[in-house]
Amino acid sequence: AGISASQCVTFKNSPRCERRSSVYQIRYFNTSAAHRNEVITVKTPAFAESVTEGDVRWEKAVGDTVSEDEVVCEIETDKTSVQVPSPAAGVIEELLVPDGGKVEGGTPLFRLKKGAGAAKTTAAAAAPPPAAETPPPPAPPAAPVGGPIPTSMPPVPPVPAQPIQSKPGQEDAVHSAEAEIVKMNRMRLRIAQRLKEAQNTCAMLTTFNEVDMSNITEMRKQYKDAFLKKHGIKLGFMSAFVKAAAYALTDQPAVNAVIDDSTKEIVYRDYVDISVAVATPKGLVVPVIRGVEGMSFADIEKTINELGEKARKNELAVEDMDGGTFTISNGGVFGSMFGTPIINPPQSAILGMHGIFDRPVAIAGKVEIRPMMYVALTYDHRLIDGREAVTFLRKIKSVVEDPRELLLDM
Repeated sequence: AGISASQCVTFKNSPRCERRSSVYQIRYFNTSAAHRNEVITVKTPAFAESVTEGDVRWEKAVGDTVSEDEVVCEIETDKTSVQVPSPAAGVIEELLVPDGGKVEGGTPLFRLKKGAGAAKTTAAAAAPPPAAETPPPPAPPAAPVGGPIPTSMPPVPPVPAQPIQSKPGQEDAVHSAEAEIVKMNRMRLRIAQRLKEAQNTCAMLTTFNEVDMSNITEMRKQYKDAFLKKHGIKLGFMSAFVKAAAYALTDQPAVNAVIDDSTKEIVYRDYVDISVAVATPKGLVVPVIRGVEGMSFADIEKTINELGEKARKNELAVEDMDGGTFTISNGGVFGSMFGTPIINPPQSAILGMHGIFDRPVAIAGKVEIRPMMYVALTYDHRLIDGREAVTFLRKIKSVVEDPRELLLDM
């Protein structure tokens, strides 16, 4: 009834052995052929509730070979970018949406032929390039004179083309009149819209102060190695300002509040979620550190590092940027000395940090050189009066200059 492999060798002329061998061959061939020829349609992933559509930017083209989880396209929404990876290895057979086209959740994006990468690559390598792609041989020069007339020069009346003899050192004197035109991505458009809305809605006013960074710099210098050893993260200045802001927001709840324009009511929050502005190539994003009032310096530094890493990798989700009650923008990382930040709606205030510079200041009647930072608070004057704004900023200054106040709850 059963024939082993050795028996098949011994009785190789047996009909049962031939029939069993043929069955195995047919089964193996059919399974492989079905896998290689399978074509799937990849659809747009679901967006967050506050996002309805996005623009497609293709990373791959028809005929490109992709591996599993390799990014095929990126969908730019109002708040973030969503990467669409390939669900399997294969070849892009068809793009169902043009580059820059608008899509919604569930819209078909592209067709993928699974497992066809090796065959496609081999065929492409063996095929000669199309004749139309071969550039024509260069025409011999008419005379050994200067280069051709630049094609980007301003229009002139039709005259017979004449070669121009360039003198040494004059090659850079001819400038192109062309300009590069780039379409604004959805994130940049949304940022521009929100900033303009803030200007049109809020009665923005800015107050300033300066912070002596001597003590916080000395504290960081003294404890940075022990802090890194224990927590696995570097101790920076942002954690001090974030913690100081949470302390000041608790002291001045109006700065942490917001006006509900639809109901004409003031909403006071009993929690502190601080948005931290992060610059990316596509625009400014503001991921949120939640529950700052209960966090330590180490917790804040770790959260900032995680959010910054996600922003650099373009992995921030909409949920990471929703719901902040206050924003901190640190222009000092770019060398800014002074500036007035714009409110991040629907919030009511924003703190602007700037660079640290050695400046002469009066200390106990004497002039000393100290590391100083200008800070600015832009606030909605409809809700926050000058007294609250100035008191808030002075609380920031006091806590950063002497962090012991946080421990003593002064």
